[in-house]
Amino acid sequence: MSPPVRTRRQELARAWTRAIYATAYVPMSPQEIELFLLELVDVIADAVQAEPFTAEPVAAVGHRLVGAHFTGADTLQRTVDVLGHALLFTPELRDVPRLTEKVVAILGRVSAGFATAMRLDAFDRQEEVKQALLVAKRRAERGLRASEARLRDVFDSSAFGVVISDRAGTCVEVNPALARMVDRDPAWFAGRRLRELFHPDDVEPLAAAYRAVDEGRVERFREQRRLLRADGEPVWAHLAVSALRDEHGAPAYRLTMVEDVSELHLLQKNLDFQLLHDSLTGLSNRQHFITRLEALHGSSRGGITLYHLDLDGFSVVNNGLGHDVGDRLLVEVARRLEAAVADERALVARVGGDEFAVVVVHSPTTPTVPALVERINAALERPMADGVALTCSIGVVDRPGAGWPVAELLRAANATLRRAKEGGKRQWLPYDRHEDQRSRERRARAARMPGALAGGELEVGHQPVVDPADGRVLGHVARLRWDELGHDDCLELAEAGGLSLALGQWALREAAGEVPGVLYFELSPMQSRDEDLVRTVKRTLDETGLPASRLRIFLDTRSMFTDAGQDNAQVLRDSGIATGLSRFNGGQAELSLVGDLEVGSLLLDPSVVRRLAERPPGFLHEAITRMVRLIRQSGASVAVPDVSTPEQAAWWAGIGVDAAFGDHFGPPVPGYEL
Repeated sequence: MSPPVRTRRQELARAWTRAIYATAYVPMSPQEIELFLLELVDVIADAVQAEPFTAEPVAAVGHRLVGAHFTGADTLQRTVDVLGHALLFTPELRDVPRLTEKVVAILGRVSAGFATAMRLDAFDRQEEVKQALLVAKRRAERGLRASEARLRDVFDSSAFGVVISDRAGTCVEVNPALARMVDRDPAWFAGRRLRELFHPDDVEPLAAAYRAVDEGRVERFREQRRLLRADGEPVWAHLAVSALRDEHGAPAYRLTMVEDVSELHLLQKNLDFQLLHDSLTGLSNRQHFITRLEALHGSSRGGITLYHLDLDGFSVVNNGLGHDVGDRLLVEVARRLEAAVADERALVARVGGDEFAVVVVHSPTTPTVPALVERINAALERPMADGVALTCSIGVVDRPGAGWPVAELLRAANATLRRAKEGGKRQWLPYDRHEDQRSRERRARAARMPGALAGGELEVGHQPVVDPADGRVLGHVARLRWDELGHDDCLELAEAGGLSLALGQWALREAAGEVPGVLYFELSPMQSRDEDLVRTVKRTLDETGLPASRLRIFLDTRSMFTDAGQDNAQVLRDSGIATGLSRFNGGQAELSLVGDLEVGSLLLDPSVVRRLAERPPGFLHEAITRMVRLIRQSGASVAVPDVSTPEQAAWWAGIGVDAAFGDHFGPPVPGYEL
């Protein structure tokens, strides 16, 4: 085992020592306790990482804690707190699959082992008390007054409840501890049937167990059952029941010893709740929601609908009003969502920071999906105590087939939510299988793109840029290709996968080293805003030997509305590198950039070229003609991409554009063909 891992386990053992050292007296020094707990940490950590996974080995942890006398009232709670936090967040276990599920199982087995060991320890002490009672009672029957006094002392002072009853179940003697446990006066028990002490649901099972002891089929039994206090409140207790025999060995009485475990039962119940519910809102957490979703999906005859919600603009609340307000808002959202589906068989869960999920089981009165979406947004739009009102975006999977795995159902709802958010705020969309398939394929390609770039699968082609008036070649524009994907598709995938900067740097270096004349290079939005862009361009020119006078850099027009984009344009121009704007649509804000940035050229957006090609001559053609004329009058040149037919080339030449490229003028070719 490597030293860093060992150190992390030692740190956990040290933190565990600090947490439980003061909870119980243990005849060990702090160093000895730490070494003892380190052994237990090794057992737990090894169990989490073992495959196949089983929580059985950690049951011994609880037994060993009790065996070492760590039996204080707070020992188990502090142990669960320390282990739960450490197992979920230690770097050693970060990559363990299904970590949350395993941690839940581990803590459950530790708690169960601790409880079992405590109970067995108590029963061992009970057995000693029982033997003392038996000896004392036999001696009392023989008239030994001293033994009877010892019996009475043990009986009256025992911390455990003790009741002796005859074989008919009538109470004969009850000690003060049991009377206090059920809040009864000791005189109340005289002539009472023992069954009156127990919860009605437990009476029949206990009666059968008592008969088994009377008939000698079992020597004793131990069970956890509920007693009833005088006010009707239940008391969870561990019972240890055996027979008291006469001098001939025949069962004469029943001895029932009772340990109050209500606090331990409540602790286990609270632990179960905390592991399955969100601590802030009290809603089901993701793990619990998945379990319930699977059950509802498998059992519903009318089908289910899954709604995946994301709060619009929640970060504005957190950053503007503070996290306390944000937390209160999340709690209120949870209550309103529950109220919105209160009339339905439904479950609401918080599955992320500001994400919620709702599953609704269909009945004849269940609202339609649009109606329920409107009800949810209407509930959230009402201003809250702090004056805040929110909307949400929603992805809906309506009545999925019975064969859908829950993991796929959640993925589909999340993917639909992401598509809905692309359309703006307060949007919702139903799941679309065909759109989802296309989206998954593109995301898969984006995820594989880094490997493709490293493996040399991407290529840089060079497409001729010509003067449409006379056909002169002005230079070449760099165009990316990956299998059947063209330049725009490659840029879009790189932007989506976060590879845009690395791809742009590689493509610029490849193109600059191959092109023999002027290089036209178009940047993506992320590349245009890159604070390291100028240094990257200069380094590339130095490494490839391409003169700055032969480079034409086109920055993304939309990115020029940011400070970083404008700074890049200014510094590149000051460095003697010709700059232009790409994907130019001609809007008012974009036109203002022509003068503000003093760019030398504009590359129109491909969508402009497509729209003009699809429509007959009219208003749009006239508007573009005038815009081109005005831009050229300002001193900037105009270039046109994606010109694919002679008719398009003639039209653009006729309105006076300065440069054009597209399949009509020639396809992209490798550098060695130039």
